[in-house]
Amino acid sequence: MSASFSQKTLEFLFENKLQDSREWFAQHKYEYQSYVMEPLRSLVQDLTPVMLELDPEFVTEPRVDKTICRIWRDTRYTRDPSLYRDSMWIIFKRGGRMHGTEYPGIYFEITCEGFSYGCGFYHASTAYMNTLRAMILSGSSDYKKADRAYRTQNLFHLDGDVFKRPRYANRPDAEREWLERRGISFNAESEDMDLLFSKELSAKLEADFRKLFPIYRFLLHAAQETLREETASSLLQRPSLDLYHS
Repeated sequence: MSASFSQKTLEFLFENKLQDSREWFAQHKYEYQSYVMEPLRSLVQDLTPVMLELDPEFVTEPRVDKTICRIWRDTRYTRDPSLYRDSMWIIFKRGGRMHGTEYPGIYFEITCEGFSYGCGFYHASTAYMNTLRAMILSGSSDYKKADRAYRTQNLFHLDGDVFKRPRYANRPDAEREWLERRGISFNAESEDMDLLFSKELSAKLEADFRKLFPIYRFLLHAAQETLREETASSLLQRPSLDLYHS
């Protein structure tokens, strides 16, 4: 039987963050495994069939650093010295690198206040966004399908920092909502704890994620085009072997 999130999940995340102690965590590792990890693993397993339907190349192993984040924070590049996070998330994406920026992902995150889920990038590269904009401006059929899917639902909203000064003032407003972004993701938030704690969560997420299928496919197509362009550029810059035999 699939394990579900509960109030004990949130209580553990809150108290673990408050204590911020390796000793406390070690003493309460059973709660971590039972109330946090088991529901996360169950959710990954429940969503795997629909995720593989969307993209057969998704990583779907229900393990930490595969589809499940670490509860330990990486403090090397931040001024916040906290050892533990008070949120946990899962992500389905290609490539085997949870934090990689090459491909978009489908994610779900739980916090002490509720949960969020969606599609896109935590941080999209400049090269990727340039390719995405070029596809939009060229009238890509994938973009048109993605925009239609976005406009015909009211659950997910388009996120991402925007340019300080508009760059595409002459384009239609619908296009500009995409074009003026420095990054891109489509997110939904909820404070419905009854749903979070219920057995219906997986079915609800599956139905909602299906609304994102055309959007994900467009974002993926842009990622593939970016990688092709970067590969072609690197080949052009590589010295010819003839130079070494002249």
